Amino acid sequence: MKALVITRLNGPDVLAVQDVPEPQPKSEQTLVRVTAGGLNFADVLTARGGYPGTPAPPLVAGREFAGVEEGSGRRVMGYIQWGAFAEKVAGYSNLLWPVPDHWNDEQAAAFPVNFFTAYLLYWQAGMTDNMWGEPPSAVRRSKAPPSGRKPRVLIHAVAGGVGTAAVQIGGLLGVEMYGTSSSDEKLARVIELGLQRGINYKQRDYEEVVKESTHGEGVDAVFEMLGGEHTAKSLRCLCDFGRVIQYGTATGKPPQLDVRALHAKSASLQGLWLTYLSQKPELMEPAWRQLSAWLEQRKLDPVIGQEFPLHRAVEAYKLLDDGKNYGKLVLKIAV
Repeated sequence: MKALVITRLNGPDVLAVQDVPEPQPKSEQTLVRVTAGGLNFADVLTARGGYPGTPAPPLVAGREFAGVEEGSGRRVMGYIQWGAFAEKVAGYSNLLWPVPDHWNDEQAAAFPVNFFTAYLLYWQAGMTDNMWGEPPSAVRRSKAPPSGRKPRVLIHAVAGGVGTAAVQIGGLLGVEMYGTSSSDEKLARVIELGLQRGINYKQRDYEEVVKESTHGEGVDAVFEMLGGEHTAKSLRCLCDFGRVIQYGTATGKPPQLDVRALHAKSASLQGLWLTYLSQKPELMEPAWRQLSAWLEQRKLDPVIGQEFPLHRAVEAYKLLDDGKNYGKLVLKIAV
């Protein structure tokens, strides 16, 4: 079968479409004929060799896919650690979900990583109904701040896949959303999705904008995937008892920590890694129940910026690596 292979660990140019053996499903897996794959920044990091746990090459790229389950014939979308960008994948049954009837395969391939990540970000921020037990924080916060105002969140890279998903979910949760991007054009499109305040970080310091817009109070949570100085800046954007939730380091720089901001506001810094959380059915199942309910009501819709045939995967990877994408980039696997 044809697959996108990481031939060595050195960035997008190491990718090649090659013939590889078909996967052999284990007892907890089922074979899926893949039609489309969702491209994530984690895939870019994997090709570079910067993603934790990456096996030695060669290996089949991709972690998100849509297709048809062999045997049942049902349309599914799924998540797996490696091997999604191929004509067939052995998907884990607990990480396969039915595709809404009104979606095409490309929309389905753009859903799992972005929307599960976005929903779990709000959960860790204490802005969703409890899925199990107390939220993962020493401080129990209600869904609405004590002052009676709406919860506030700052979403970095708001025009990307996770960002556009977070805006849709935030709108359903009644959250006041601030978002950063490098382009006024991108911000205008995300505002159409429901973002209340777009911040072009090339023109204005988002820390200053948040301080001015909230009259010095700050936001309740920051969804942070940049790393470097942005982690420290994000901490300073928080209100009392706020949370920065770190789910990536797109800058390639280790997160900087402003301990004074933590102390001054009794704030917290938490991590989110979908690779780890996806192995917890007690978390994924209730998250899916809520997401699927919104899907049935047609309240969620993946934002797809561009679609690429598999032989142009290098181009798609470089576009994402350069931060020039809007929404999700999708690879069309089936010819």
